[in-house]
Amino acid sequence: MSSVHSILRLGVDVGGTNTDAVLLDLSEGSRRGQVLASAKHLTTADVTLGIQNAIESVLTQTQYKSDIQALCIGTTHFVNALVERDPRRLDRVAVIRLCGPFTHGTPPFVGFPHELRDLLEGPHFLLSGGLQIDGSEIASVVVAQVESACDEINRQGIHAVVVSSVFAPIDFEIQQEETVAAIVRKRIQGMDVVCSKDVAAIGLLERENASILNAALLRYAKKTVIGFKKAAQILELKCSVFITSNDGTLLSCAQAARLPIRTFSSGPTNSMRGAAFLAALDSGISKQSALVVDIGGTTTDIGMLLPSGFPRQAAVHHEFCGVLLNFSMPHVTSIGLGGGSIVREDPVTHKVTVGPNSVGHRITSESLVFGGSTLTATDVVVAAGRASNIGDESLVSGIGQSIIEGAQSAIKKMLQNYLDAMKTSSQDIPVYLVGGGSILAPDVLAGISRVHRFPHFDVANAVGAAIAQISGIIDSFEDTSTRTIVQVRADVEARAIAQAIASGADPHHIAIVESEVIPIAYTTGRCRFYVKAAGDWSGVASPSWLEVDDPPRIAGETASRPQMVASAAASAVVAPVMRTASDILEYEPRIKRREWLLSEVDLEWIADGCYVLGCGGGGSPLHTFLELRELVRSGETVRVIDFSSVTSNGLIGWGGGMGSPEVSSERLLGNEYQEASEELWSLIGIVKPEALCAIEIGGANGMINMILGSTKYVNIPCIDGDFMGRAYPTWHQTTVNVYDVSGTGAKMLPSAISSGDGNIMIMTKAKRDIDVDASLRAACVEMGTHVGQASCPLEADYVDNSMIKNTISLSWRIGRAIALARKQSSLSRIGSILVDAVGGSSSAKVLFMGKITDVRRRVYKGHTIGEVIITALTVDDDVDDDPDHPMERFTGTLNIPFKNENLYAEHTTHDAITTVRMVATVPDLIAVLDAQNGSALGTPQYKYGLRVLVLGITAAPQWTGSERGIALGGPSAFGFTHISYKPLGKYTQPRSVIEEYACNS
Repeated sequence: MSSVHSILRLGVDVGGTNTDAVLLDLSEGSRRGQVLASAKHLTTADVTLGIQNAIESVLTQTQYKSDIQALCIGTTHFVNALVERDPRRLDRVAVIRLCGPFTHGTPPFVGFPHELRDLLEGPHFLLSGGLQIDGSEIASVVVAQVESACDEINRQGIHAVVVSSVFAPIDFEIQQEETVAAIVRKRIQGMDVVCSKDVAAIGLLERENASILNAALLRYAKKTVIGFKKAAQILELKCSVFITSNDGTLLSCAQAARLPIRTFSSGPTNSMRGAAFLAALDSGISKQSALVVDIGGTTTDIGMLLPSGFPRQAAVHHEFCGVLLNFSMPHVTSIGLGGGSIVREDPVTHKVTVGPNSVGHRITSESLVFGGSTLTATDVVVAAGRASNIGDESLVSGIGQSIIEGAQSAIKKMLQNYLDAMKTSSQDIPVYLVGGGSILAPDVLAGISRVHRFPHFDVANAVGAAIAQISGIIDSFEDTSTRTIVQVRADVEARAIAQAIASGADPHHIAIVESEVIPIAYTTGRCRFYVKAAGDWSGVASPSWLEVDDPPRIAGETASRPQMVASAAASAVVAPVMRTASDILEYEPRIKRREWLLSEVDLEWIADGCYVLGCGGGGSPLHTFLELRELVRSGETVRVIDFSSVTSNGLIGWGGGMGSPEVSSERLLGNEYQEASEELWSLIGIVKPEALCAIEIGGANGMINMILGSTKYVNIPCIDGDFMGRAYPTWHQTTVNVYDVSGTGAKMLPSAISSGDGNIMIMTKAKRDIDVDASLRAACVEMGTHVGQASCPLEADYVDNSMIKNTISLSWRIGRAIALARKQSSLSRIGSILVDAVGGSSSAKVLFMGKITDVRRRVYKGHTIGEVIITALTVDDDVDDDPDHPMERFTGTLNIPFKNENLYAEHTTHDAITTVRMVATVPDLIAVLDAQNGSALGTPQYKYGLRVLVLGITAAPQWTGSERGIALGGPSAFGFTHISYKPLGKYTQPRSVIEEYACNS
């Protein structure tokens, strides 16, 4: 082999059990892809030592050490530090958030679990700054504020700071985060500073969370990558050292030291990328979508490989260590199936199950085939004659044929179900098997065109590390008002390519691997563009690869840590812990003088219930819930009353948030609803109303009045009820308007909207009721695309007729039922449990169960419009059916069109003849739930393969009792004039929580 043209890469990947290493020839021509040497070593407690051992084993097998161009390492160092909550490897973090008047109710760390918050939380500062969605400033950075924050951070002995700004990812010109970071570094010498825009994308809280985890690891990351470079020197390697990232691309040591969070999921990514590379070496396989199945000793990871050779990325938000994040991660499903999975046979039903318990790395001593006493999946495969080279076949000869067949059937069903859930369409696609446990997989799987096994499958993860590329990513909002989307996309793609080349990619071997255009609700002339370019490393170090500074020595770093500042994490109000089903059953809400004082538990259940009642729309209540939980933790009170507690001449305020979900996920709530309400109350000459009522119980608006009514703000109770009983897409679709026969929206006006940063508008009169929503939404776009909206307070007698009563109680009961089903492991019965919770079979029913097989959606005039197709499950699809409570079976398909919310459900069966039957329409509620965990799904979350349950609930008589109610909220209101409303059942008024528990208090 000539060393002149040789391009050799050394790839290493650290797994939970083994550390694998390969030497790969990436030279052009026939040698490309040859694995010149490989090694597998047990992962050691000192991960760096295990890496060194694996590399050393490879180097003893080759004489081409001098031809090695790069060492590429996939490591678990940083993710392990967080999983293990190791204070020796984690630092407290201070946060400077640039937000102006917004987001104050959801401060940094608000969504962290207690133990991680206690470990990492430093002081945080909510300062002047931030941008609107159009790139204009909410407020300018005030240098004196930043310098004052720096002095306090320095006083507390903090060594890492996160700077996060509202809409930072689109801030290319003003660069507020960079400005503040420079001030911090100048004010506090040696400070580690993380700008949130460098870590993740749109979604303030999730991006900030990721930045905090990243900052907490910086000191340890520096120490680790320096250790990698020293290990390479010890082994006399003179090549560049890289760390592989979550998306299958390379980080220089300096980049990994700055952004260790980008390595968290590099293991599954390396397996998928390695599988794609090995597949490409097979001349019969072209670039195609494929599922990669990596079966280990304890678990199986399943991911989707795109034709680009890169893994499909996870949903915008995902959870790690109990923290919601939004940085780039591969979409991977892990299931409890591996070579060490324990096989059991039920003595009564004789049903055979496999896993999720496993003997894991003890397989060589505990599995039957190795002389142990535990029946494992590996034993079954050997007994079936499919792996004769493992252990002693004679030791498994006594396994009965029924157990062998039952276990193989269970494995096949498990793989088929999860593979189907990972697909994006019903089309058959291939599977690439990797990992030492891949012998468990059958050769034929339903929905799979072919099962592939390639040479070196057992070290595919190390191959993936060796072939990782250099990338450039652009995620931004762009102006499309004067140029076409095609033209703007081309410019963004060019910027991504330029960024990749600047980072070291070969300009002759680079391509766009992802390019997506995302419309923004309620906004014209602007779109979000996400583009990723990737290419082979040119072999030349990039100027951006700075050397890694030695981490600062912190006196007593293993013992003494800065004192945490007072926060809601150290709450005066201790929430009851719902660890078991018994805890849930024994829990009683606190009722005092017929006022329901909401706890953390109540708020969590109400939030879950509100999302179900949103019927696919209304927006997630998550951020509203977090703000309320923070209020309660800090000792504030949130009260709910029955309508019977309102005085006969009382006034009831109502309203909520209006605008784009893209904005409300980034520019979190400020005081816009409070400002709109108080402006309106002042206009009509009152200080405040007697109580507040939700405009809609569905989604985030179901809880926003609880914030305003809390003791922190206006200190008035919320009535147990609302004016929709669900969510609807427009403001005039309320029961308030149903009872207003004027047709001019008289009971909705005057109405005020506030931007939260100084702009307030009041509408006093309308020609038609539909003009109220249309006019206010047009103004909403000009005011930042999200506003607080308050409508004229209503007299008690009008509310008595128009309000749908006890819907907060209903949401609480739905959330409680979901929590109970999860704790009792009875999610197979979640449908019947929820039917009971909302009033019984006379008023609600499970309309369908199946899997989503098609989704179509588009944004039109600010609303998400589309339809979802759900196909019934076959008997073989159901893995977890409870024999004591068998699931109801369905056939055919269910079609649900939606406009933000689900509009109707049409059932089609294909028996001897095709029949089509309308099973539910608006105003009845149609909710789609994730059948795996009971959570509600918003229409943006609908995706192929999800197992879902469709719940129907009869609407309240405020909608169904008059022609006007049906006209405003029924099918014809959405253009379906050919569909007549037929009630799903008989309405049952939800039971008041206050009535039920008042006597016990």
